[in-house]
Amino acid sequence: MTINCKGQLIDLSSPKVMGILNCTPDSFFDGGKYKSEKDILNQIEKILDEGATFIDIGAYSSKPNAAFVSEKEEANRLLPIIDLVLKNFPQTIISVDTFRSEIARKSIENGAALINDISAGNLDSQMMSVVAKLQVPYIMMHMKGTPQTMQSLTQYENIVKEMVFYFSEKVNQARSFGINDLIIDPGFGFAKTLEQNFEVMQKLDLFQMLDLPMLIGISRKSMIYKTLETTTDHSLNGTTFLNAIALQKEAKILRVHDVKEATECIKLHNKLQF
Repeated sequence: MTINCKGQLIDLSSPKVMGILNCTPDSFFDGGKYKSEKDILNQIEKILDEGATFIDIGAYSSKPNAAFVSEKEEANRLLPIIDLVLKNFPQTIISVDTFRSEIARKSIENGAALINDISAGNLDSQMMSVVAKLQVPYIMMHMKGTPQTMQSLTQYENIVKEMVFYFSEKVNQARSFGINDLIIDPGFGFAKTLEQNFEVMQKLDLFQMLDLPMLIGISRKSMIYKTLETTTDHSLNGTTFLNAIALQKEAKILRVHDVKEATECIKLHNKLQF
């Protein structure tokens, strides 16, 4: 349960928090919020002060029906922010949210430490090869299709069984390339209906058969605010509740917009472990 981030061994036997920084204008919750260097650095400082181990930076919104972003535009958004963060907070462990191998390569060369791929290599056949050469931890998410098409691809006979099979194949593929540190992400909201999201949450413990750390990203998502008939702005309480359930089912990383609350959730969870 340890992963190697730029020579630093991170022990995931105790759950960790991954804070989100979106440098996109159209992300579903905080899109366009961090435009100036001052805004970005203030948010990074807040995320770190509140207890995040990782910061996940994304420059391509993966919300349903998100606008296409060219590789050049993704790089132009992302790389200067990586440089800015590491110049001011050099010890920051940066995860890069991308499905493009060239963006992954440039990000790691600029100082990022992990790759978080929503497609687990399905959208770029070179991704696993590049990650293996870079020798960095690789987060593989379950999704079908693309952000533009995924919501039409929600047909499953047995969703959890199919997801476990999907991850088994992906793990074998990643190992064949020589990737050592793997993390799985069930992909809440990606090619899943509201009901399917809750079924996956209910059966999260079944993914333990893969014997890999699991990242959970449910922060302020539609499975929360649609169920509660509210908005993203009023979804923090629901997020915290589901994060607690995920921790009970052995989640090792909580990817969140609200770091303080997730950190408190983990502290209380840890007190219950005997």
